Amino acid sequence: MDRNVRERLAEGNRRYMDSSDRERRLDTAENGQHPYAIVICCSDSRVIPERIFDAGIGDLFVIRVAGNVLDSHQLGSVEYAAEHLHCGHVVVLGHTGCGAVAAALEGGGDGYIRSITDVIRAAAGSERDPDRACRLNAEYAVNRLKREFSSRPGTEKTVVEGAVYDIRSGAVSWL
Repeated sequence: MDRNVRERLAEGNRRYMDSSDRERRLDTAENGQHPYAIVICCSDSRVIPERIFDAGIGDLFVIRVAGNVLDSHQLGSVEYAAEHLHCGHVVVLGHTGCGAVAAALEGGGDGYIRSITDVIRAAAGSERDPDRACRLNAEYAVNRLKREFSSRPGTEKTVVEGAVYDIRSGAVSWL
């Protein structure tokens, strides 16, 4: 019989609390966070920026949303990290095997998902290859970030680049 989900989460939290990250947790709790990069990525459970980039607590300011699309919430989060945390580097991280990209290529879906797939369809244009559409989607977000922040005080010097994570190999390809 499968264990209760809450029990699994609680056990995982106990292991985490006992881990070697304790000192880093306390340091960032007392001295604040100072991430070196902002990563906008998909909510996909296989895409874990802290693991992909071998980063620890306080190293990355991660913004996760299905399809790594941007709306005012994500833009506000980037703005906060750039202006208030002085984090000057943004990476939009797309990934192969993205369900949101697949849904967009298949017609878009219903309900709230539509707000995500509409953006991806605009990014992909006539492209029907999922991997190429994933790349175009990441590039679309990169270009939007560059437009939005190029002349905004506090973010105009922010470096914005894109990448695609291959869920099979684990490799990141920079755009």
